[in-house]
Amino acid sequence: FKLGQAALVLNASRRFRYTLDLKKEAQKEEVIRKIRAQAHVIRAAFRFKEAARVGTTTNDAPEAHADGALGFGIKEDQLTALTRDHNYSALQQYEGISGLANMLKTDIDKGISGEESDIDARKNAFGANTYPRKKGRSFLAFVWDACKDLTLIILMVAAAVSLALGIYTEGIKEGWYDGASIGFAVLLVIFVTATSDYKQSLQFQNLNEEKQNIQLEVVRGGRRIKVSIFDLVVGDVVPLKIGDQVPADGVLISGHSFSIDESSMTGESKIVNKDQKSPFMMSGCKVADGYGTMLVTAVGINTEWGLLMASISEDSGEETPLQVRLNGVATFIGIIGLSVAVAVLVVLLARYFTGHTYNPDGSPQYVKGKMGVGETIRGVVKIFTVAVTIVVVAVPEGLPLAVTLTLAFSMRKMMRDKALVRRLSACETMGSATTICSDKTGTLTLNQMTVVEAYFGGEKMDPPDNTQKLSAAVSTMIIEGIAQNTSGSIFEPEGGQAPEVTGSPTEKAILSWGLQLGMKFSETRSKSSILQVFPFNSEKKRGGVAVQGDSEVHVYWKGAAELILESCTSWIDKDGSKQSMTPEKVGEFKKFIEDMAVASLRCVAFAYRPCEMSDVPKEDQRADWVLPEDNLIMLGIVGIKDPCRPGVQDSIRLCAAAGIKVRMVTGDNLQTARAIALECGILTDPNVSEPTIIEGKTFRELSDLEREEVADKISVMGRSSPNDKLLLVKALRNRGHVVAVTGDGTNDAPALHEADIGLSMGIQGTEVAKESSDIIILDDNFATLVRVVRWGRSVYANIQKFIQFQLTVNVAALIINVVSAVSSGDVPLNAVQLLWVNLIMDTLGALALATEPPNNHLMQRPPVGRREPLITNIMWRNLLIMVCCICTLLYSSYLWPFCC
Repeated sequence: FKLGQAALVLNASRRFRYTLDLKKEAQKEEVIRKIRAQAHVIRAAFRFKEAARVGTTTNDAPEAHADGALGFGIKEDQLTALTRDHNYSALQQYEGISGLANMLKTDIDKGISGEESDIDARKNAFGANTYPRKKGRSFLAFVWDACKDLTLIILMVAAAVSLALGIYTEGIKEGWYDGASIGFAVLLVIFVTATSDYKQSLQFQNLNEEKQNIQLEVVRGGRRIKVSIFDLVVGDVVPLKIGDQVPADGVLISGHSFSIDESSMTGESKIVNKDQKSPFMMSGCKVADGYGTMLVTAVGINTEWGLLMASISEDSGEETPLQVRLNGVATFIGIIGLSVAVAVLVVLLARYFTGHTYNPDGSPQYVKGKMGVGETIRGVVKIFTVAVTIVVVAVPEGLPLAVTLTLAFSMRKMMRDKALVRRLSACETMGSATTICSDKTGTLTLNQMTVVEAYFGGEKMDPPDNTQKLSAAVSTMIIEGIAQNTSGSIFEPEGGQAPEVTGSPTEKAILSWGLQLGMKFSETRSKSSILQVFPFNSEKKRGGVAVQGDSEVHVYWKGAAELILESCTSWIDKDGSKQSMTPEKVGEFKKFIEDMAVASLRCVAFAYRPCEMSDVPKEDQRADWVLPEDNLIMLGIVGIKDPCRPGVQDSIRLCAAAGIKVRMVTGDNLQTARAIALECGILTDPNVSEPTIIEGKTFRELSDLEREEVADKISVMGRSSPNDKLLLVKALRNRGHVVAVTGDGTNDAPALHEADIGLSMGIQGTEVAKESSDIIILDDNFATLVRVVRWGRSVYANIQKFIQFQLTVNVAALIINVVSAVSSGDVPLNAVQLLWVNLIMDTLGALALATEPPNNHLMQRPPVGRREPLITNIMWRNLLIMVCCICTLLYSSYLWPFCC
């Protein structure tokens, strides 16, 4: 049988189809465009109405009584209108963001209390962050789809005719057998098909819901906690950084270099800067740059995004390459089966009307002039039913079903193995991967970073938090630089409990080290104000901040040690005196960096530069101020340890045995990258040189042809930018590799999209990276990635087993029926028997073979090539041998009684 319109939305009539219908995506885009246009029309109407109202009323602040707001100072419709219309004047009338926060009983620094009663009250007053979804297709809809199959319709008509003629000629007691048996078999095929399709539909719906369940940070009770996007409520304070998705409509509380990509809502590829004069943010948009915090003002269906998502249905309307290929195979075999059925029909009709078809007692079934019309029609219907049934058996419509079953089975199992499949095609493509370009941090390592070495004041600090040799002025600058130049945060609980550090692993390591130095995070940040921020940039590999203290302005920088060192012209000794950066001192710093790198440590340098207040632009011109990054003064360097994941060496050895080359692409310097690669097993010789281990800048400067030649030899790329990763992926694909790439940052999106299989990280990955990927590795573990390869190979292997099984039965059934029809005018398997064979080999065969789990033997084979035939020569050999054996055995058993 066939796969109907499940969550895959595949064509119900699959028997004679081999091309993919490309209209569906265009239709879906058109629907989204219309809904978006409708939302803009509604917004324009509200603005027009509001303008008319304002024109006839005073400029007094809008009334915001608690009446109807369930204890809050503003009502749901007022909030929704405020954000929907981007009404800045109304926001000012509410006394700005602080006044709005007071109405919502929110502390803009500590967020809402987070108590269950408070959250429930907010959901009752302003709604939940969910939207009504279109109901999935019912079971009866799948039954109806199954009934649309042309061959089954013909069989149902034949069953009805056979039933009517049988009852007419033989009476109801004897004449109902043939017609009812065919009808029952057809109904069984329909219901088995519908049941399978319905279950797959439910499974894909569950996976779609899992994809939408984004985990994000909110500030509740003063601490940052992770919650589901569906648990977000109006009044929540949400920290946002580059790559995040705006989870609801809201207003910007504060931000630095904060800009939003609103193309998903407006349709315009334009980055919009957000500040206090333009604070409104729309749900569903992406943070393009910077970081900040927002106050949630509308959730769920009260947002344009909620309206959009409630108006469209989420389905994975894709067909994988393997499904399209199998549809072609099924169509080709179907054409052969149809031709054979027509030939059998002609032969049987000719034998029947010429009197060469006999009853069991030896008398001819048709005698010209002596047969009634009813008996003649009944004989013709039987012959026609046999021909149609041959088509049913000959067409291997179970092939696409087997693909769907094995994909659904694999997706469910992969979910348990911490891998969420976003695109079906990735399941099978992963089995063909020949190379994996993996990040280091968090994938090959544990992402549990700690500062283990420090070099400040020109001396090594032992232990790294020992500041006794440093003057108070140096310690103060180090602590101020750590506290202000960070995107992380520290929650300091009351009662002397241990502080809670949040942020990226690197930020957490540095902030934790700052606490060991005696840093009081909130107190330190309150002593100075931030003037401008340069968020950490993976291209420049540094981040900076300008802060104003009591009397002076300092610009603090931190980033890749050797790059910061290049920008320094002096350094601070332990007494706080500024010393010139002599060549000898540069060599001393470089030696310390190299020693750290050899010990597998990530080196991060801290530097600063004093700035005159006269050089700082005025506040209204400060948005375009580029922080100075030359003539810096070196404060010191820390070495951060991130140990390798347990078992990563075994996983890499398993990949090597499977013919998959693992390449490490990291932003760390070459020495650190080499040390980690040796520890993980990617490199076995510590003395390798270019191009086995290469710097991103060197690779970037090669010509396209040179890059392709070098790409095959690369095992480790250090100091690489996201663009270097993209160039490596392109070069490897041009060399014929099937490339899998891991990524977690927003800038990794082009490489994830370009690769054959994009793998984003579920813990550290940004929403932009996840949306560009095919599979999300939920635990950020390289071992999970290897399990995905096993499942990908299992999909291909299971399909090949099923093809061999089904084609063997199909070809054997065809040969037996054709030879029998031509030689004796009868077929050994009648319509009912053929339908049962068809049901067993399609349904039970697909279930048994398509759901076989992977085994270790799969990882001892080389990858399947892009152009390797689906049916290999070995499969053809096995198929032909089995067909010959089956036909010989069946004909021997059939002819044996006559020989005896």
